Amino acid sequence: MAYRDLRQFMGELEKRGLLKRVAAPVDPELEIAQINDRVVKAGGPALLFENPRGSRVPCVVNLFGSPERMRLALEVADLDDIGARMLEFLEPDIPVNIIEKIKALPKLKRLADFIPRHVKSGPCKEVIIRREQKQNPTLDILPVLKTWPLDGGRFITLPMVFTRDPETGEGNCGMYRMQVFDGLRTGMHWHMHKDGARHYAKACRIGKRLPVAVAIGSDPASMYSATAPLPEGVDEMLFAGFLRGAPVEMVKCETSELEVPANAEIVLEGYCDPGELKLEGPFGDHTGYYSLADMYPVFHITCMTMRKDPVYPATIVGRPPMEDCYIAKATERIFLPLLKKQLPEIVDMNLPLEGVFHNMAIVSIDKRYPGHARKVMYALWGMGQMSFVKMIIVVDGSVDVQDLSQVLWRLGNNTDPKRDVVIVEGPLDVLEHASPIPAYGGKMGIDATKKTAREGFTRQWPPDIEMAEEIKKLVESRWAEYGL
Repeated sequence: MAYRDLRQFMGELEKRGLLKRVAAPVDPELEIAQINDRVVKAGGPALLFENPRGSRVPCVVNLFGSPERMRLALEVADLDDIGARMLEFLEPDIPVNIIEKIKALPKLKRLADFIPRHVKSGPCKEVIIRREQKQNPTLDILPVLKTWPLDGGRFITLPMVFTRDPETGEGNCGMYRMQVFDGLRTGMHWHMHKDGARHYAKACRIGKRLPVAVAIGSDPASMYSATAPLPEGVDEMLFAGFLRGAPVEMVKCETSELEVPANAEIVLEGYCDPGELKLEGPFGDHTGYYSLADMYPVFHITCMTMRKDPVYPATIVGRPPMEDCYIAKATERIFLPLLKKQLPEIVDMNLPLEGVFHNMAIVSIDKRYPGHARKVMYALWGMGQMSFVKMIIVVDGSVDVQDLSQVLWRLGNNTDPKRDVVIVEGPLDVLEHASPIPAYGGKMGIDATKKTAREGFTRQWPPDIEMAEEIKKLVESRWAEYGL
């Protein structure tokens, strides 16, 4: 059964001992972040701060901060199962006769069941505060966090930001941090590669105000979907319906035609004016460094709607491991089958936590021909958000890429730097701070596979050291006799 909303998911976590309540008054400025950092790095639970100073709204953090909680959030025993389900729906079933057409109907029916459902109202409409009605919507009622000492201010960190293409009407939901400038204005941190930035750029070109709606707190599948690297034009709420196995109920905003999840805790409605930018940042980011201050669009709030007793969810990012690492690992497992569909030679992939998503990818392949590792590197650099990966290490299919000790052993032994290192240039993540030019610079590929004569390797490749199977079995059978 799909979670009804955020609080049902929180209830499930609490029942399992995976959410703890903090009754003591705690400051949203730095104190909550430091508590969270200690708890995440100790493998601890989600935390519900019931009495954040300066606000009557409780704050929940670290909802997704473990593999177990990610599996619970998406209601699966194994995250790899989601990718397998996605392939089932994406495989082209072309019926050639009436019997096959009939067999395809249940699949089409299930796909239709994931389409967002429009409703007239919902819990997010229990309280409506409209600026145009002389009311006083303000972000000051929320326990928005400042997470690191040099941050430019307080940041909303788990927003689901809804926009539409001003020319085509195509919708998008993304997760972009929002620095609070005052009670009615925030920054909108749209990176140049994101769909929200594309919508805003179009609005600027045609001189048109861009309506924006921000949902804070929803069912976990919907929240995750706002972070998913979906192809352009794929509806995030349709994907959320697929993950939930049930449609997301959507409700129209009060001041625009945008729609948001009806189960949201808090909704901010407003707009971004073309060309209006303001200095945003610095911000302690998931790289473990501060992303520097820069100019970003300003979001103006015209209306706030919310539940009578809202909960404010937040995430704290910083040097890994942090909560967003586990969200990223879920993405790795969910989308790996789609990657393998395009590159069937891939056996497995690891985006290590220390690589902060876009710095490093380790890929094992079923190597079949000379230069195969390089072919895979170049293909990955041409795929969606994989294009931002700064370093790709390719190993043989027998190597467990999830075991970094094994990977580094092969990397040290199997590579000749002059022969096996590839340096290219291309687009990088906006948060990449080492490149001389923002969002553009060098990438490195390392072929750590065994080399063959067909690749010009004229020496004999040495065999791995392995004990004979019969001796391993003998020792196993006699282990108790040794008294060890």
